[in-house]
Amino acid sequence: MDIPDTADNRVSKRGFASMSRERQLEIARKGGAAVPGEKRAFSTNKELAQEAGRKGGAVSIRRRQGDA
Repeated sequence: MDIPDTADNRVSKRGFASMSRERQLEIARKGGAAVPGEKRAFSTNKELAQEAGRKGGAVSIRRRQGDA
């Protein structure tokens, strides 16, 4: 039985979310392997990662409060 093509039942064939789980994982692995470990600043410098997290959190809070 064919289902009529309506706006309610269309499924996009584009985009990351429409890919199979296996394909998503394959792409994600390639992204993680694209940069060598010594070039990943946050993986080698815990303090740098913590500071970046604090800055991002502070900006997020200001936006919610309407100050930014």
